[in-house]
Amino acid sequence: MPYFNPYSAQTFFGFFAVLFTRLFGFLTGSLGWQDIASDEIQMLVLSLVAASSALVGTFLILRRMTMLANSISHTILLGIISAFLLTRDNFFHATIDIQVMLWAALLTGVATAFLTQFLVKVARLQEDASTGLVFTSLFALGIVLVTVMTRSAHIGAEVVMGNVDSLQKEDCELVFIIFAMNIVLFLLFFKEYTLTTFDAGLARTLGFSTTFFNYLLMIQVSATVVGAFRAVGVLMVLAFITAPALTARLLTHKLKTLIFWAVALGVAASILGVALARHILSVYDVALSTGGLVVCILSAMYALAVATRGLGDTYWKFSAAKSK
Repeated sequence: MPYFNPYSAQTFFGFFAVLFTRLFGFLTGSLGWQDIASDEIQMLVLSLVAASSALVGTFLILRRMTMLANSISHTILLGIISAFLLTRDNFFHATIDIQVMLWAALLTGVATAFLTQFLVKVARLQEDASTGLVFTSLFALGIVLVTVMTRSAHIGAEVVMGNVDSLQKEDCELVFIIFAMNIVLFLLFFKEYTLTTFDAGLARTLGFSTTFFNYLLMIQVSATVVGAFRAVGVLMVLAFITAPALTARLLTHKLKTLIFWAVALGVAASILGVALARHILSVYDVALSTGGLVVCILSAMYALAVATRGLGDTYWKFSAAKSK
């Protein structure tokens, strides 16, 4: 029996009508996991990626470590391509072992963080210079390997840009495990993360290792990026990490509320992106990158938050001046 996608030919609002109907079916038991559609897999994977990215992104931005996350999101390309080259059958045909690639990418991410800190402490380089040196060197090597060695496998474009349409049910399991890991670690070490983020000197006085929690956060970032590369690639994932947290920071100054809004905005953008991609395909017969649409929505959310805050500040200044 051919596969039927219930979201085919649906407009933007029709997409949500089908979504709510099927969600009710899942909740009442009339639909099961075996009935999940490709659009629902895309929403689930992108939402979990966005939630994980928002969790780690909040602390990265507060710690001013976004450039290191950008470095990791690019250098894992080297690990992915290296694993692909080592596990392929021969020069012309390859069997892609996703698990091996994921572990290789994770190790590359951790190595990126280690090399960056090593150059800072041993070579006495400034942190931004160290990040730039490690980032450009490893990413360039990855690009060279992609260009020279994988032309016939099409893996280069998928790793760099992602491919939401190729997502399977197994991808849901991977991103859920990474999301659960991030939740557990932040719940266990929330006090330590908060203290080392806002007052590193006090944290060291109380016996908490800022270096340990920096590396732990980098491991979480690496795992999050690894889980995201199948959906959005190694380039667009940085927008998932930074944009929701930056937008939420314009809405609140309380840490727990900031985290909540960052996760909520990321998930909302993911669902809207899938719905908009389906609408454009159905109405205009144009297939756009779903991940790219999600990033555009995240950017629009940030721009709207900036504009709203600017209008609010202008209004209060005008009101204060008028009262005088």
